[in-house]
Amino acid sequence: MPSANVLLVDDDALLLRGLALKLEQAGYAACLASNAEDALVLAHDHPPDLVMLDIGLPGMDGLEALQRFKENLNIPIIFLTAHRREIDQRFGLELGADDYVTKPFDADVLLARIKAVLRRSRHSLSASAERAPLVVGDLTIDPEGHTVTVGKRPIDLSPREFDILYAMALEAGHVLSTERLLRCVWGAEYEGEPQVVYVHMRWLRSKIEEDPQHPRRILTIRGVGYKLVPQQA
Repeated sequence: MPSANVLLVDDDALLLRGLALKLEQAGYAACLASNAEDALVLAHDHPPDLVMLDIGLPGMDGLEALQRFKENLNIPIIFLTAHRREIDQRFGLELGADDYVTKPFDADVLLARIKAVLRRSRHSLSASAERAPLVVGDLTIDPEGHTVTVGKRPIDLSPREFDILYAMALEAGHVLSTERLLRCVWGAEYEGEPQVVYVHMRWLRSKIEEDPQHPRRILTIRGVGYKLVPQQA
């Protein structure tokens, strides 16, 4: 039995065949689609465990397809992008992608990312029912409903932003190092990549801070890490 079913979506037929072979050699089952429209139909009929989605697709592009997947199916998604511009990566992750890989990529690195995303997804699903809502001042985090409110205002967070905030809320008032956040939220495969924490922390502050340039909830402790500080309404 394959360890997971992966839906590959890319208009490059040669790339698709090569990826499918690598995945099957690693013990995964691969399903292929050359456009987003076909991929959505395939995912609806036979839900995969993970989707690898190219941004630059013909017709419906990857960003719109990501929104459709998230609206209809709770499936982790890794973006494949030929663009090195941060804008594509930023929009993709903010809309809910779980990770991205920039072409050209090393097959072993890609397999490690797939393994990490699948592990996080399965852990999140199994653990969510066991995690009670957390209240930190006027901030409420409900892992089962995957909701966050500041006061009575709902906050829309990406999966990774939510995981960061929840990890910090578990130890509110204490400093968490960048390395610890990497291990807790992303996994060991991301050690040595602190920039992903910096970028996500900036996005998180833009959503929960009244003045992101002068944060009061998420403080940077220079040379140490970050601390979530309770704020009263």
